[in-house]
Amino acid sequence: MNAAIASAPISEQLLTRFDVSGPRYTSYPTADRFVEAFSADDYTQALQQRRSGAAALALPLSLYVHIPFCESLCYYCACNKIITKHHDKAATYLRYLTREVELHTKLMGTGQSVSQLHLGGGSPTFLSDAELRELMAMLRRNFSFAAGGEYSIEVDPRTVDASRLDTLAELGFNRLSFGVQDFDPAVQKAVHRVQPAEQVFALVEAARARGFESINVDLIYGLPRQSPESFDRTLAQVNALRPDRIALYAYAHLPERFKPQRRIATVELPGAASKVSMLAHSLASFMGAGYVYVGMDHFALPDDSLAIAKRQGRLHRNFQGYSTQPDCDLIALGVSAIGRIGATYSQNAKTLEEYYDYLDQGRFPIVRGMAVTRDDLVRRAVIMALMCQGQLQFESINLAYLLDFKTYFAAELNTLRGLEEQGLVTLDDNGIQVTSQGWFFVRAVAMVFDRYLQTDRTRARFSKII
Repeated sequence: MNAAIASAPISEQLLTRFDVSGPRYTSYPTADRFVEAFSADDYTQALQQRRSGAAALALPLSLYVHIPFCESLCYYCACNKIITKHHDKAATYLRYLTREVELHTKLMGTGQSVSQLHLGGGSPTFLSDAELRELMAMLRRNFSFAAGGEYSIEVDPRTVDASRLDTLAELGFNRLSFGVQDFDPAVQKAVHRVQPAEQVFALVEAARARGFESINVDLIYGLPRQSPESFDRTLAQVNALRPDRIALYAYAHLPERFKPQRRIATVELPGAASKVSMLAHSLASFMGAGYVYVGMDHFALPDDSLAIAKRQGRLHRNFQGYSTQPDCDLIALGVSAIGRIGATYSQNAKTLEEYYDYLDQGRFPIVRGMAVTRDDLVRRAVIMALMCQGQLQFESINLAYLLDFKTYFAAELNTLRGLEEQGLVTLDDNGIQVTSQGWFFVRAVAMVFDRYLQTDRTRARFSKII
């Protein structure tokens, strides 16, 4: 069985049919299943077990650092962020990040290998050049950064110029992600994020001149004042920009959960049919321009490492989405950050006050998480195989978990036959294959194996597939 390759644009009719809510499966179980009963003590135990486990130590770590600060509010944003123009807050935050790292190294020792680093937010480029140097120096004192790793940072184009790109390159970042969302001036004004297209084009050109290995652009469809026609213009500009990767997200309007979204006029939001049209146009536009549809929200040029990993069946998935890095433990640093150590997931405190208070007490700032069960591990393996490789061999699960797949997942296989009739998967005696058409809806395929959804059919908490 070969991994599914999505090669042709998908119809608006099919996109509409599968317009259902569901998790993004950057983890399984998903973060909404974390419980407060999982504490800092449980996290400490997981780190201690990792230190004594030879297999875990043989694998490099992944690091995520959350920088929550932004100078201005983007109305669509659902991230954990703090809006402030007081840059002195960053200096305090860096001191507490150092304390959090020191708690880790007390248990794990210094010098553990790291093959992946991601600075997210908020706006990591809220930090000054000096503060970024301080942060990276602190991380390098405590961890060993592997040659050839992926070291990425999210960039707000409004906070970066060519000289700042020099600093990022000097600090070892080799991948940049620019938050664009939309090039249309009216849309930018409606979401309070005005950044001229010329500015982004100049920055991407400067980044290429400095040798960054991969440049990503984030886009959002479904924003206020967008239309299929206006978004077509943005798509043409993005194709002209030709970033190595594109992440395309659907805007989920949840003003009852995310206060900034209350500033968006509901009457200015495009309707469901327009959103479907924008997605269909995006798929056709990017694939017509030569991009590979990696899966979910990701596109990449054929020679980008993500597209290569897709072709070779080496895709992985973590809290940042698709990745080329092998499945490994993730240490998450900073307010609200989510990590994974062994068979556990954990999340830090969501407010600065609580985050600082834990660290003042000399404790990990863990407020919730979970220890996964054997059933969770089995289902995670199935879901990630489908999400990343587009296929699953029953025998691989049988041997790894000492079970009979067809018996264990009899109900799920019965459900999959309905998706097989709709052309999303093919089933045989040996396994499951996601079709080229089904790859566009791989989340719907993965949801079949989600035990939590089987007992909780209220899916409003999740974003829609489109």
